[in-house]
Amino acid sequence: MNTSSNVDQQELANFNQYAHKWWDTDGEFGALHKINPLRLNFIKRHFAINNKKMLDIGCGGGILSESLALEGAEVTGIDLAEDVLNIAKLHALDSGVKLEYLISSAEDHANQRPEHYDSVTCMEMLEHVPDPQAIVQAAADATKPGGLVFFSTLNRSNKSLLLAVFTAEYLLNIVPKGTHQHDKFIKPSELSQMARQAGLVLIDSAGIDYNPVFKRCALSHDLSINYLMAFQKPQNEVIEP
Repeated sequence: MNTSSNVDQQELANFNQYAHKWWDTDGEFGALHKINPLRLNFIKRHFAINNKKMLDIGCGGGILSESLALEGAEVTGIDLAEDVLNIAKLHALDSGVKLEYLISSAEDHANQRPEHYDSVTCMEMLEHVPDPQAIVQAAADATKPGGLVFFSTLNRSNKSLLLAVFTAEYLLNIVPKGTHQHDKFIKPSELSQMARQAGLVLIDSAGIDYNPVFKRCALSHDLSINYLMAFQKPQNEVIEP
């Protein structure tokens, strides 16, 4: 699949229509605001963010990107949803947070800046593209040898169908309707395999438990719904003469 085709136009349109609500902590993307500190803590558990070059693939409105920048990282956020990216840029200006936002696919950006970043993040995006393997490969390609890559996505389980789709979208309305397609969700074993094919080594995983009624969330060992994975790109081997 070429880079220009690894995008679902309906997915982009769906996100763009809610762009103006991205930073409303009580709105359609409130759940992202709730779990963002967990994602940030998971990253910090494995990686010293300050003064590091970081790429946020599928950055959306910039919730994680801004958090990384506030921790001292030199952040580049990329996305193909133009309206959403414009919201990210405006919010960064209003907040006085310095970072770079670009309209770009992960594949194109990795070709332009190979092995450029100390760490790459890709959160809640893999389940929205036709070819997630290509995104995983691009993340690996953009990472320096020895660098870390972080993904979060949704497990294709009966539990996630009940809670992440039916309950979240149709009963509690905490996520915009049509945000998720359960058949695009990715099992942890599948993501691990994609990462291995991209030359990455798994170093840690964690589940995200989110209680929408009490609006509580925590990291856990349960990967059955929403989960995070951390991978490392091995150092290049030095061949002795």
